[in-house]
Amino acid sequence: MHKGRITKEGIRIYSDADFEGMQAAGKLAAHILDSIAPLVAVGATTEEIDTAITDMVDDAGARSATIGYKGYQHASCISVNHVVCHGIPGPKVLKDGDILNVDVTVIVDGWFGDTSRMYVAGRLNRKAERLIQVTHDALMKGIEQVKPGNTFGDIGYAIQRYVEAHRMSVVRDFCGHGLGRVFHAPPNVLHYGRPGTGALLEEGMFFTIEPMVNLGRPETKVLADDWTAVTRDKSLSAQFEHSVGVTADGCEIFTLSPANMFHPTYA
Repeated sequence: MHKGRITKEGIRIYSDADFEGMQAAGKLAAHILDSIAPLVAVGATTEEIDTAITDMVDDAGARSATIGYKGYQHASCISVNHVVCHGIPGPKVLKDGDILNVDVTVIVDGWFGDTSRMYVAGRLNRKAERLIQVTHDALMKGIEQVKPGNTFGDIGYAIQRYVEAHRMSVVRDFCGHGLGRVFHAPPNVLHYGRPGTGALLEEGMFFTIEPMVNLGRPETKVLADDWTAVTRDKSLSAQFEHSVGVTADGCEIFTLSPANMFHPTYA
C-alpha cells in the first residue's frame, strides 16, 4: 500500500506514479458509462442496466467497489427523477422523459475509479434539460477551481454560486470525498461554501466532485431501505461526478468520457 504524506487535515498526498493507477481506474469507469448509453431507453429496467454494468466490470478483470459495500449488492446506483442519490437498481421500468443518474465505482489494481453522469429515457423535457445543464456546468465550475493554493471552500463556492444564480439548490446532505486506494477518505468535498475556507489544495490530492442539484428545495430524506435518498419536495434532482487529481498547475480529470459522452445530449 502506498505510504504517502498525510496533511494535518488527514488528506493523503499521492506521488506522480500513483496518477497512472487512477488514470486506469477512472478510464474503465468512464468507458462503462459510455457503453451503457444505448441501454437507457423507454421500457428498460434499472436492473437490466446494472446487470450489464456488472458484466462489464467482470469482463475487464476489475472489481466493483459497491458490491458488498455495507451490504449493498449492486455494481451501480441508479437514481431516477426525484431520487437524489444511492438509488437501488430493480424492476422499475423507465418511462418517456425519465432522467437518471448512474454512478459506478470500479477497482483496478487496487485503485478506485468513481464517476456518475445523467441519462435520459426517450425525450428530454425543457425543465429537466435545464436542470441537467446547470448541474453539469456547476461541476465544471468547481473543477476550474482545482489547483494548488486554492481551497476546498473555493470549489464549493463556485458550484453554489452558479447553481443558485439559476434558481436551483445544492444538496447539502451528501458530498464528494477523497479516494485512491480506498473508496472514501478525507476530505469531505462540500458543494457549497465560502471562498478561502477549508483545507488548501496541494499537488497529489485525489478526490471526487459530485454536486447534486435540485429544481426545488435542497432538503432530502432517506427511504426505509436505508439507501435511497430523495428530494423532500419531490422536485427533480440531477448529479454529475468526476474523480480528479491535483497537478502542479491545475488538475487532471481521471474519469473523462473516452467517447465524449459525459453529457447526455452529446448525440
